[in-house]
Amino acid sequence: MEKGSFISRILVLSLAISPVFSQYYSKTEPYTPQPEKITNLHFFFHDTLSGKDPSAVLVARANITDDDDSPTPFSSVIALDDPLTLGPDLNSGVIGNAQGLYVSSGKDIPSLVAFFDFGFTQGEFNGSSISVFSRNPILENERELAVVGGRGKFRMARGVAQLKTFFLNVTNGDVIVEYNVTVIHY
Repeated sequence: MEKGSFISRILVLSLAISPVFSQYYSKTEPYTPQPEKITNLHFFFHDTLSGKDPSAVLVARANITDDDDSPTPFSSVIALDDPLTLGPDLNSGVIGNAQGLYVSSGKDIPSLVAFFDFGFTQGEFNGSSISVFSRNPILENERELAVVGGRGKFRMARGVAQLKTFFLNVTNGDVIVEYNVTVIHY
């Protein structure tokens, strides 16, 4: 028997045995589903691009849009940490903040793709959040975003956020948006 053939056989045998000793371990537990809850939330989102202390900041933009005078020209990426309030006035009581990004993704019709986490810092949902990932056609006065997840009291969340523009400054891009959110969670 050749030396190379002997080593090849040992290698094949060791590879055949190794899956037995490296199986994935998982403890199986019975599934007991919890009843789903439906929560309706209402708040105002203040996105401020202007002034000395903006809550939304341009972090990237393609050089092909230099001549566009829009606050959010196509290809812009904006990072945000926007306050959420009980009413449309910024002094009406901050209940949390929205952190995330939006990308100006509409070439012909202005729209954004939004990636937000709405973290609540007051009241019954303090420490909990919902996550939104959806297309936002900003010229429509009323629109919907998909709720795709959550944490804390909103664990395993899904649902829909209905948006209505309350205030818009077309010159600087500042906007206040009213949110009515229906969240299904456990």
